Amino acid sequence: MNLKIQTLSGYFHEYQKSVLEPEKFWGRIAETFHWKKKWDNVVDWNFEEPSVKWFVNGKMNITENMLDRHLFTSADKTAILWEPNDPNEAHRTITYQELYDLVCQFSNTLKAQGVEKGDRVIIYMPMVPEAAIAMMACARIGAVHSVVFAGFSSTALADRINDCQAKMVITSDGNFRGAKKIPVKSVVDEALENTTSVEKVITLKRTGEEVTMKEGRDLWWHEAIQGNEGPCPAEAMDSEDMLFILYTSGSTGKPKGVVHTCGGYMVYTHFTFTNVFQYQADDIFWCSADVGWITGHSYIVYGPLLAGASMVMFEGVPTYPGPDRFWQVIDKYKVNQFYTAPTAIRALQAFGQEPLEGYSLSSLKVLGTVGEPINEEAWHWYHAFVGKGKCPIVDTWWQTETGGIMISPIAGITPTKPSYATLPLPGIQLTILDDQGNELKGNSVEGNLCVKFPWPSMLRTTYGDHDRCKQVYFSMFKGYYFTGDGVKRDEDGYYRILGRVDDVINVSGHRMGTAEVENAINEHPKVVESAVVGYDHEIKGQGIYAYVIADTTDRTEENLIKEIKLTVSNIIGPIARPDKIQIVTGLPKTRSGKIMRRILRKIANGEVSNFGDTSTLLDPSVVDQIIEGALQKAD
Repeated sequence: MNLKIQTLSGYFHEYQKSVLEPEKFWGRIAETFHWKKKWDNVVDWNFEEPSVKWFVNGKMNITENMLDRHLFTSADKTAILWEPNDPNEAHRTITYQELYDLVCQFSNTLKAQGVEKGDRVIIYMPMVPEAAIAMMACARIGAVHSVVFAGFSSTALADRINDCQAKMVITSDGNFRGAKKIPVKSVVDEALENTTSVEKVITLKRTGEEVTMKEGRDLWWHEAIQGNEGPCPAEAMDSEDMLFILYTSGSTGKPKGVVHTCGGYMVYTHFTFTNVFQYQADDIFWCSADVGWITGHSYIVYGPLLAGASMVMFEGVPTYPGPDRFWQVIDKYKVNQFYTAPTAIRALQAFGQEPLEGYSLSSLKVLGTVGEPINEEAWHWYHAFVGKGKCPIVDTWWQTETGGIMISPIAGITPTKPSYATLPLPGIQLTILDDQGNELKGNSVEGNLCVKFPWPSMLRTTYGDHDRCKQVYFSMFKGYYFTGDGVKRDEDGYYRILGRVDDVINVSGHRMGTAEVENAINEHPKVVESAVVGYDHEIKGQGIYAYVIADTTDRTEENLIKEIKLTVSNIIGPIARPDKIQIVTGLPKTRSGKIMRRILRKIANGEVSNFGDTSTLLDPSVVDQIIEGALQKAD
């Protein structure tokens, strides 16, 4: 089996080896997988280009390592425990043998519909097993999947289809989300009016919504799979072939297609899953994320199934039909490791201890958090009331671009400290740089979080635009990968993430580019200009605060704000809807026309005294007017 760290001294020993002899360290771990052809060398890299290759010229298929290799020993073992949105609907249990059969059947279906190695396939689906099956079927035949969160608008979906020139879309008639039924196929139909590359759409029947099926393009999932049973040989993939593209908001308006490749991603997601969560052979693992985000890729689909784990896949929301839903699911499936977002914890904390009463939660061994740093108060509540004081909390830091967890306690091994991600995992060579690019040595320092050596699951490029990858991640500090996050290293050498240093807001663990939200706001015909910042939000971590210059001559401010919120929902999706909109007469700009967002951030957070140097502002009186408006809003 893969390398398993079991003691703190074992962690330090492996970490040391991973830094001194990275090729030997990762080569030893990679050898535990099934390769069709072994690699020539472990890593070739150059951060100037940037160019990173792991397990060079190795040939493999990730699904053989997720499915086929488990059939010899664990064919009857549960792979997926699917819990529906409505607790009264029957749940599903899928074994490794059944999952293998379903993936092969859908792989054959994709081939029958003309999907070939290298083709891009968009998956826009609810949290149902078919979403994971579609991802694995793409990987099995060498097609590149791009999962789009099924809460995004038709415009956002069309942008992603056009960027990767997808050949197929896989979707559902509708989604259940809490008490709501959300039309999904109609969003796809709308998106396809503005695209030209899609040849086929396969639709899963989930809610029974009436949908339009276009002759020659649209097929029902249950009809398309007929007659495609039987094995599907796994395509031999080069270690550096594309596995998937996942779009993430950038600080400019256009979403970035982060590219992950086959070999390194396989090795790293398995390594981090088994070690961070200390997964044991018969454990039940539950990550409550959506497959539309990287967490769902790495720690619902790929990591757990590579490890032969049994995992819960949850379609619902934490508060439906009541705020005890998470606790009900944990007891129902005897969950051992539970991985969720601080946003969900804070939302459930607001209901107090009452919803926890009557649930034992005694199966829990490890609690995890992801998406943003967990604040101290929520950490203590989670530890005391969910973990009953006995479960270590792994507060994990990583990104879409990193592919897997980078900084985290190892459950039960690393001593934890609330609000700290603690120590880097083996193979992760962190450094803190000041704004001039000087390395800050020793402890008790604060600066920009960078990585100085590649790791197997890191992004390789941004799809179709390698220069953008270079500009965003490798140009700020030459020779380093820049995470975009500020960090503090304390007296114990522990890392605490301080949040984005660029124009990206972390809303409930989902990254939103300020430019993307501003572009959507500016689509409203009455809006002249806008500036968006993040502010401290007690549930979401960060909320979206928009300052908007607009023409209010023929409508009330209240109605205009409602219209702007609706515009953003329609263009990006409800997740990007601003929490607060303040109509202003001007924005604080420098003489060169740059908006001073740090001032707007302070005002949004109620800090209205010390703005630092404002001498470069074109019109300093604008700041006083904005403060006055903000104070009135707060009243």
